[in-house]
Amino acid sequence: MISVPERALPPPVQLQFEDNRLLPSLYGEHDRNLARIEAQLGVSMATRGNRIAISGPSGAVDIARAALTALYDRLKRGLEVDQQEIDAAIRLARDAEAGQDGPLLFGPLATDDLSLRTRKRHISPRSPAQAAYVRAMHNHDLVFGLGPAGTGKTYLAVAMAVAMMVKGRIDRLVLSRPAVEAGERLGFLPGDLKDKVDPYLRPLYDALYDMLPGDQVMNRLQNGDIEVAPIAFMRGRTLSNCFIILDEAQNTTPVQMKMFLTRLGENSRMVVTGDLTQVDLPAGARSGLTDAVETLGGVEGIATIRFTEADVVRHPLVTRMVRAYEGQDRKRAAGPDGAPST
Repeated sequence: MISVPERALPPPVQLQFEDNRLLPSLYGEHDRNLARIEAQLGVSMATRGNRIAISGPSGAVDIARAALTALYDRLKRGLEVDQQEIDAAIRLARDAEAGQDGPLLFGPLATDDLSLRTRKRHISPRSPAQAAYVRAMHNHDLVFGLGPAGTGKTYLAVAMAVAMMVKGRIDRLVLSRPAVEAGERLGFLPGDLKDKVDPYLRPLYDALYDMLPGDQVMNRLQNGDIEVAPIAFMRGRTLSNCFIILDEAQNTTPVQMKMFLTRLGENSRMVVTGDLTQVDLPAGARSGLTDAVETLGGVEGIATIRFTEADVVRHPLVTRMVRAYEGQDRKRAAGPDGAPST
């Protein structure tokens, strides 16, 4: 019997980098960054000085080459490379290989334009949807960001707001979310107003402290440059020269949402984020976020960006859990016989 030899892999692809000083950060301690790329793509990489030889299936090799090139360009611009950035580069390179929006992120000029510079760190999009979201916030006065937890909706909105504040393009940052768990009736909770609402606003504080030194956050909160308040405290105001973020907006009513959206004043930007699959309103109550997206879909100056589980940038397990829950929801919606339930 004549054995048929396995199809030979293509010859290794060679990469050469000009600045040797950047290579320790690119390769990682004990080449752990390269090992992470190898494990995710099923390729093999051999280094010699400032050269890398990448071996493996042609598609995976192309993705590895694009990811390494993007990471090297990031280091040249003085930005850090960590495990999250490596995963993001691989994700974007895969999308580029598939002909999606990824290629737009690999040009140095495009990437610089999308990098948000805060006092503590530079933040860049980690998926095509995140890139579209950052562009939308640059170009539109009102942006809706819809999708599951972990996709960066709130984090990127806070980063954009802080970046604009640092540049002096806005005077104030207003952060709000509904305190739906207490039904907006906070009087029975212990403490003063700040003590009552802080538990509901903690994710917004966490994002702020990740982007600004702690003393600056406290000073700006005290002098009013940064305001964090539940949506009930927005009524009757006009918010001018500021960046306004409404988080967890799926838990607003249509009346609350209309009230909040009409607070937008001169020289202001507004971002509204939420997950339409995580509505905590009483059964039968219509979400103000659903109502707003349907009502304002065709209005000029408004952008709506939708994220999926593919855009989750937290721990990889979060992506798998979101996917599992969505699959379970689809099964329940289909009913026991596989037909859509009525």
